[in-house]
Amino acid sequence: MGKVVYIGFFLVFGFFGNSQQLEESVLWNPDKRLTWTDFKGKIPPAAVPAATTASGISYKYSANLIHHEVELDFEVNAYFYPNESWYKPEVCDDIILSHEQLHFDISELFARKMRDKLQRTSFSDNVKAEIRRIYKEILKELKDFQELYDWETNFSRNTKKQLEWNNKIAKALDRN
Repeated sequence: MGKVVYIGFFLVFGFFGNSQQLEESVLWNPDKRLTWTDFKGKIPPAAVPAATTASGISYKYSANLIHHEVELDFEVNAYFYPNESWYKPEVCDDIILSHEQLHFDISELFARKMRDKLQRTSFSDNVKAEIRRIYKEILKELKDFQELYDWETNFSRNTKKQLEWNNKIAKALDRN
């Protein structure tokens, strides 16, 4: 029932990456599950979905060239954005909340995928462009995966599929 909003921030300024806090955000944490009180955004007037989760991936990095090799120090995180996330209390239930939580969890899976890709990549002196390319690839994969999730679960309306996805994503988070 919830249409996801994909928010990804590219936080790199110059060769050394610096991030800035653009809005209230919640860092993904395996011990913190979303509750409806986390959804603080205003419901758009013509909104059809029951809820919307705004989540995404951000990163920052610094790179040093040492003996003709790029040494990369980076941080990649998944965030939930409360002020961009909303729900309709009169139609939302625990199944819809689990659906919205999974959108956030899926963002974390793709943050892990980006971390892994950055760790395995040998960078040239064009590190900024190379990281940007990896980020864009990950965001495209994340968007496609989120859309598949919504399609297969019919936005949480297909309870059987929703429970299958809940298990699938929980297992993936445990593996990574």
